[in-house]
Amino acid sequence: MIDNPQYKDRMARLEKWRLAGIDPYGRRVDGLISTEQARALHSPNLEDTPHDGGPQARVAGRITLLRDIGKLIFMTIADSSGRLQIGVAKQILGEKFTTAKLLELGDIAWFSGKIGHTKTGEITLWADDFGLATKALLPPPEKFHGLSDTETRYRQRYLDLMANPQSMEIFLARSQIVRDMRDFLHARNFMEVETPMMQSLAGGAAARPFTTHHHALDTDLYLRISPELFLKRLLVGGIERVFEINRNFRNEGIDTRHNPEFTMLELYEAYSDLAGMMELTQTLVAQLAKKRAETLHAKQPPPTPGASGLPQIHLPYGERVIDFTPPFIKKTYAELLWQSAQVDLLDPASIKAGAARHGLENARQADTDVLAGELFERLAEPALAALDQPVFVVDYPAGLCPLTRRNPQQPQLAERFELYVAGMELANAYTELNDPLVQEATFGNQLAGLKEEDSMARMDQDFVEALRYGMPPAGGLGIGIDRLVMLLTNCTSIRDVVLFPQLKPRS
Repeated sequence: MIDNPQYKDRMARLEKWRLAGIDPYGRRVDGLISTEQARALHSPNLEDTPHDGGPQARVAGRITLLRDIGKLIFMTIADSSGRLQIGVAKQILGEKFTTAKLLELGDIAWFSGKIGHTKTGEITLWADDFGLATKALLPPPEKFHGLSDTETRYRQRYLDLMANPQSMEIFLARSQIVRDMRDFLHARNFMEVETPMMQSLAGGAAARPFTTHHHALDTDLYLRISPELFLKRLLVGGIERVFEINRNFRNEGIDTRHNPEFTMLELYEAYSDLAGMMELTQTLVAQLAKKRAETLHAKQPPPTPGASGLPQIHLPYGERVIDFTPPFIKKTYAELLWQSAQVDLLDPASIKAGAARHGLENARQADTDVLAGELFERLAEPALAALDQPVFVVDYPAGLCPLTRRNPQQPQLAERFELYVAGMELANAYTELNDPLVQEATFGNQLAGLKEEDSMARMDQDFVEALRYGMPPAGGLGIGIDRLVMLLTNCTSIRDVVLFPQLKPRS
């Protein structure tokens, strides 16, 4: 039994509903429209919509505000589309008015009636009938003035969605963004697929995987860290444009930009390359940002032509404004490394000297590409965070990119870009390596420097065999959907855009 006075009071109210012959947990309700649709039925001209004589509607939602003034009760109900005021008048409702007085905050109910307004112009549905859909036995958080406790918001997301309209708006926006991504790719003739989330080898990226055990097969399996190698197998099989919106799992740190499970868009296009992926990424991200800005009616400078002649696309992010107007900035890995660390990417001696100068451990013994990567993360990435535009970083050290085609003029560089926005890596793309001999050799070189627990410490021989049958030249791209939603909805923590983020268990 819950030791809560309000719970006991509500249990008593529950019995009153039952004594009135009403099921407090409701039944199917037909003919419902959303509160947003109901509000749209109201005429902008108040004279055309009398306070109780407008069009008929039926809505349902949770009671978030309630004001009882005797023979008239004003309520506000909320659904996923918004809020609507309900007027419950004894004069209109008749004998059922007494039963309506049993309703309280948090209850879910339906109401039918005419859409009108109050004397002050508030759009209102004047109820001529109603029904209880679900009796709430616990009161809503803080009487719906807002749930501000961060820990509770993440642990009990249902309360967050119930109490904070802005949270509901973020997740509705996320759903729309993912839908728009699918529409964009379908329009370009990409085929959506599903690949295994449990794999005997965790490959496609360098990360520590989560492990599980399949009892029937008596074998250890890994939760997917990337769908890359399976999607490339589909290129071999003849699916020339393929994508997956996938859940990935990496047994690594948790912070405002990292969650152990995260959502990615990953795609491959036969007969494309890095330049094709750059065009696709820029077009997709700019379109999504433009649509989001239009939806928000963001307060931004009047639209003026950017460098491309297109209107500028501005979105707020924290205390800054990000300009998503194409074309995005493009910088090479080498120039950024030189500007931040005074290190020449193509000179091993310069890299080792720079690593020692900046206090990196084992600077003399480590692979120079690995050292260059550590210097880049430590010194160049913070500089990228200061830019208020998306930045394509191109031409990565080949040793960091075992699945990527080499630059034919400079084999020590890989045909790869990463897209950074507000200092976050948002996208990663390659001209894909499709030479099985080179792929087997790069896998072998990489294995020599990995620890046993690393995801790529075992070679995926079946993938190499698939390449021997022939994979067409291709471009590949991954976009972090959680981070993209963060940027487009002005959320600076990944936990605000993941419905149920991973949290440390309560003691």
